[in-house]
Amino acid sequence: MSSKTKENNNYTKNRKNVQEMMSNTSNKKIYVNKLVTILCICCIIIAIIPLGSILFEVFKNGYSAISFEFLTQKPGSIGSGKGGIGPAIQGTLIVVSSAALIAVPVGVFAGIYLSEYAKSNNKFAFAVRFFADVLTGLPSIIVGIVSYVIIVISIGSFSVVAGAFSLSLIMIPLVTRITEESLKMVPDPIREAAHSLGIPKWKITIFIVLKTATSGVLTGIVLSIARIAGETAPLIMTILGTSLYFSSFTGPVDALPLRIWRLASLPYESAHASGWGAAMILILLILVLNVGLRVLARKQNIATSRDT
Repeated sequence: MSSKTKENNNYTKNRKNVQEMMSNTSNKKIYVNKLVTILCICCIIIAIIPLGSILFEVFKNGYSAISFEFLTQKPGSIGSGKGGIGPAIQGTLIVVSSAALIAVPVGVFAGIYLSEYAKSNNKFAFAVRFFADVLTGLPSIIVGIVSYVIIVISIGSFSVVAGAFSLSLIMIPLVTRITEESLKMVPDPIREAAHSLGIPKWKITIFIVLKTATSGVLTGIVLSIARIAGETAPLIMTILGTSLYFSSFTGPVDALPLRIWRLASLPYESAHASGWGAAMILILLILVLNVGLRVLARKQNIATSRDT
């Protein structure tokens, strides 16, 4: 056998070995990919089961209590089974919207500063991020006590102002950190192209970078509002609760979390049914807010893509 024939045989043999190795590696990757996919699906199912069971339980027990009178009337006498949650719905909308008016501008502009203006070695920016992370995990009852000491004792009464202030303290760190991360995801070439045109940095930040990151910023706002909408401890210390409709920002007001807590504490079946109904309404309010803001963000993204 000639040397050339031997070389051809060796080449063919080596080629087959390489192909077999590549085939085995490819099959192994396929199996690993399928295994990871199955594990991810199982984890999603495990995560959805508790959420689905909660929603099912709330809607099953709360649906029977829903009526026009239940949504508009004031609470009746204890144990009577009459009345509704009208003041609680009104109070929740007022307190949460007031807190959002305080927290959203502060959180968004703080996030803009951390993302666009603060340098990597800025000690002040490091302190802002640190305290934002600490406040995110702070127990809400602590926020309520601080608001009670600062505002309630100073004014001399429980009030919407105190409740909005306490809830805004919970919102601000969430909005700040999510806004910062959303702005950092905007590609640098967009900023560089705007700078090359001689556009001032503040205009680039507000009208280009922030507009591009609208979806992420709105997501942060939605998450923070959903977080405060169900808070009870800060409201106990700040707005106290009442059976009357809203009268002034310096007076007490009712809220759905407080009403649910009080109804659940009563030893009456009718009160428990009303509590389930109030919980259902609170979930629906948060759901409507989530859907509304996501639709707004989607329209904004479509408009931005058309402009570009």
